[in-house]
Amino acid sequence: MAQQHRTVLITGANRGIGFAIARHMLQLGTYRVLVAARQQKDAEEAVAILGCGIAVRLDLTDPLLLEQKALQIERQYGPVDVLINNAAILHSSDVAQTNAEDLMHSLSVNTVAPFMLCKVFGQLMKQRGYGRIVNISSGWGSFSEGLEGPACYAISKAALNAVTVNCARALMPEVKVNAACPGWVRTRMGGEAADLSPEQGAETPVWLASLGDDGPTGAFFRNKTQIEW
Repeated sequence: MAQQHRTVLITGANRGIGFAIARHMLQLGTYRVLVAARQQKDAEEAVAILGCGIAVRLDLTDPLLLEQKALQIERQYGPVDVLINNAAILHSSDVAQTNAEDLMHSLSVNTVAPFMLCKVFGQLMKQRGYGRIVNISSGWGSFSEGLEGPACYAISKAALNAVTVNCARALMPEVKVNAACPGWVRTRMGGEAADLSPEQGAETPVWLASLGDDGPTGAFFRNKTQIEW
């Protein structure tokens, strides 16, 4: 049965993979899309380009405020049925050059903020009997692939994978929580030499966001295929 009139919130949706996810979700025709960005003007500009959607200011740099902000979004825009935690930051230093400030910043935005959004929206989804959460992770945060990314990014994405497993267990069966590795994508973070377009990188997150009742939960996917943590 086709999903009708679901609301999806996408963080970091003003550019790159997040913007491509927003466009894909709008093209499905069954979703109201909340286009979230750190700055309101960036969200509004993205909505103007998309020609549809609702601009939402959502700053992930202070996770202590996110519980209140998430509840405010629910009050203002109605129930969020699908959450896509896409926004992230990349500090490109190796272990020897990494400082505590960069690591704490990475964990704050890439791990703690998604956890808080999973917690608040996930519990509300569970109460309503339906929800989908997609955490945009990375092969650089995969233990099975050697955590080969820059230190702060790899550590924070590995922790995001742990958030995915933990929240999936807590919120099942009503809410499905999965992680997606979009691959190496041509974005400001991925660079122009990357293999994939943002539209290609969006395919697996969109698939996970629109899973049916028999879909998986608590797993990690690339190219719509489950991979090891």
